[in-house]
Amino acid sequence: MDELDNQKLTLVARKPCFGLPTACPSCLPVYIYLRFAQVPFDLSFNLIHPDSDQIPYIESGAYVAYNNEKGGVLESLKEDGIIDLDSQLHAIPEWLSMKVMISTWLEEAIMYELWVCSDGSSAKKIYYSDLPWPIGKILYFKQIHAVKQLLGITKDNAERREEEIHRRATIAYGALSTRLGEQTFFFENRPSGVDALFLGHALFTLQALPDTSVLRSKLLEHSNLVQYAEKLKTEFMEAGSSSSSVPRFPAEPSSSTSRRGPSNWSSKAKSKPKREKTEEEKTFRRRAKYFLVTQLVAVLVFLSLLGVSGGDNEVDLDDEDDDYNY
Repeated sequence: MDELDNQKLTLVARKPCFGLPTACPSCLPVYIYLRFAQVPFDLSFNLIHPDSDQIPYIESGAYVAYNNEKGGVLESLKEDGIIDLDSQLHAIPEWLSMKVMISTWLEEAIMYELWVCSDGSSAKKIYYSDLPWPIGKILYFKQIHAVKQLLGITKDNAERREEEIHRRATIAYGALSTRLGEQTFFFENRPSGVDALFLGHALFTLQALPDTSVLRSKLLEHSNLVQYAEKLKTEFMEAGSSSSSVPRFPAEPSSSTSRRGPSNWSSKAKSKPKREKTEEEKTFRRRAKYFLVTQLVAVLVFLSLLGVSGGDNEVDLDDEDDDYNY
């Protein structure tokens, strides 16, 4: 932290829901990593850039670590000498293999379950519920197309890729369960980057994915992994939530209560007297409106190009539209 002259960090993430402080599968491990490191930080939410690959990012003064640079936020924090929970673990052979397995196989499985093989309700709530309905729906279809391309899914290989993704997730859960055993953490009885990555994955899978999720059912087969997630959630994310070093975030509306039960993380927001908007806030709102307009134009151009493209990689949007009704 000396690199930042003890300035406080701010984590910019996507909003909380499903009883999670941030319901984005990319943001949650970063939040947990900072909690593990026991450094004070503020939590801010970006609601107008649902498709930005820069989120999550950390800023402090002139310093910014974006998700799409240097291998991600956590790697930037390590490389820049800000926070490194893994500095003493590089000599352990299993450390790298566990990290890679979570960052590839399990990350792909989350993407597949969230965007391809579900009804889209979780994705809509996390990414698009604050946008106007038509823009949110178009961006949702655009993201489905992008995820299918990233995962190499076509009409011809869809079934084979689904089996492969779930088979790899099964192998990963088995290896992680064996490595963890009855320990509290994966390595040297202390939190590491591997713990942050997997705890974020496990909590998202258990609380944000539907009960019908294949990935969720596979995780539930390993009781020690589930107990691990529940214990660390209580210890690092719920205990001491009244501390001044713990970032506060807005409570979810009562109609958006998690399907797993009420969250203990959210606190009731105090009513504040209305005040006149500053010039900076007015400028921000104008820019937000301009962003929404440009996004709509961009996705309309994208869909027009998609409509005239052919080949095996084309996404069948009609099928998705039948399954995803707001």
